[in-house]
Amino acid sequence: MSTWILRRHPLPALGAWRHWRPGLSTEALVACASLFFTVACNGLFWRSALAVHPGSLRLAASLFLLLAGVHALLLGLLAWRWNVRVLLTMLLPLSLAAAHYMGRYHLYLDADMLRNVLATDHKESGELVTPSLLWPLAAAIVPVLATWRVRLVRHGAARALLRRGAFLLGALAMAGGGALLASQDVSSLLRGHREVRYLATPANILVGLPRALRGDNPVRHAPKLAIGQDARKLPRAPGSRPRLLVIVVGETVRAANWGLNGYVRQTTPELERIGVVNFPDMHACGTATEVSLPCMFSPWGRHDYDEARIRSHQSLLHVLEHAGIATLWRDNQSGCKGVCEGLAVDRLGDATDPALCANGRCLDEILLERLPERVRARPGDQVVVLHPLGNHGPSYFERYPASFRRYTPTCDTPDLGGCSRQQVVNSYDNAVLYADHVLARTIDTLGRMDDYDTAMVYLSDHGESLGEKGLYLHGVPWAIAPEQQTRVPMAMWFSAGFAADRGLDLACLRERAARPADQDLLFSSVLGLMQVRTALYDPRRDLFAGCAPSGRRPDRSAGASRLAALGASH
Repeated sequence: MSTWILRRHPLPALGAWRHWRPGLSTEALVACASLFFTVACNGLFWRSALAVHPGSLRLAASLFLLLAGVHALLLGLLAWRWNVRVLLTMLLPLSLAAAHYMGRYHLYLDADMLRNVLATDHKESGELVTPSLLWPLAAAIVPVLATWRVRLVRHGAARALLRRGAFLLGALAMAGGGALLASQDVSSLLRGHREVRYLATPANILVGLPRALRGDNPVRHAPKLAIGQDARKLPRAPGSRPRLLVIVVGETVRAANWGLNGYVRQTTPELERIGVVNFPDMHACGTATEVSLPCMFSPWGRHDYDEARIRSHQSLLHVLEHAGIATLWRDNQSGCKGVCEGLAVDRLGDATDPALCANGRCLDEILLERLPERVRARPGDQVVVLHPLGNHGPSYFERYPASFRRYTPTCDTPDLGGCSRQQVVNSYDNAVLYADHVLARTIDTLGRMDDYDTAMVYLSDHGESLGEKGLYLHGVPWAIAPEQQTRVPMAMWFSAGFAADRGLDLACLRERAARPADQDLLFSSVLGLMQVRTALYDPRRDLFAGCAPSGRRPDRSAGASRLAALGASH
């Protein structure tokens, strides 16, 4: 079809460009665009698909017809004479840019990844705008200009509908014929390597974007439905000190590089010295913040995962508020993804502290600035969530101060493709070292708040790929995600007063920590730790059940004796 078009409308010399206005039907323009997308925007798709049966020309021809037919079918349903130019003007550079990032970092563009793109802030997106992006954007100029130079031929309504129907049938026949040409190989590919469907560009965008825009999202927003309104806090003895629990939702730290888990490098020396309770076999709810945060703070989690239900309902923090426990979200990242909607929030990413902030970013120690003051402004028990920038890529080198540049050489650019894998790992490990320091400082800050019984729970939202199997960053669909993106660290610390007042048996807790755990446990564990009762509480998912009494307040001196014997105080 493209050869026929070129013969009928040969490309002009540069001097005659202003007079070149070939007439094309909308269907012919869509066909040209489909062929362009198939060839120019699917490098990673072709490499991944053909690697299954290398050298198979039959499979290559089959996939070419299938991919071109699918794109023609999708565009044929969406592109009409009145919108085809605008649609292609947006889709061409978007597809070329997506293909660039997918190829550079081996990303999969599913609905969750598209939701991450929609939710990203200007700081995150700015880090991904590197000089290497200029080539795909420049490559989009010619097809975009050609789209606007062609003259779209008009047809009557009846004839236009007939032509469109015939075009869609032809596209369907092309896709079906392609699938049949090498049916066994295609079937084997789609069964054994289902992830390749997320690489077909822009089909992945056209199919995934509507899913990404469903329910709670940055484009369309609805108020959260209430949960846990029956929550109540168990009474405590008069004169008891208020409890303060700080939950640190670390960003993009993976279990494999966590020193406490036996990593070859001791990237957590300060936490090792303090003696926190470490969970070496912890699993995340998702592979991206946009999924993991709402999931881990919901009562349904991954075990009963329902994305629409999770995103449309309130979170653990709202249940705590219903029980009379004040909450505060302190953010140095891209927000709470709806978890803290309507609650107290400190947004510190735009702070101007000269010692901690530069170039529009702040180091994570900014989260500790005025923390005791903010807590003491609200009397009673509290739960504070700290959301650090952590190890968020690709600019790992900007996540730590120069004093933590221990492992060298480092990758000092967000364009990871310009660095060796060891440089990337070195920068990442330096960022883990700094995360360890921030956590140690958090514990020190809490330890000096003598008017509160304090505790800290740290867990990362998801992991990160650092070049394994050609993958970088995170966000691979859950069903096919490597363990580097799903296994994360988790650690806990309790002041002597908190452990004694709560009657925590830390030997029991350390034994429990050695067994597999996942982020689904956070919801009921926090409720159990803070002694909140609600129908949503599930004792089977409470990490502290069996290691602390669930009813009345225990004898404080007995708890203190057990704590002293275990050497758990900081």
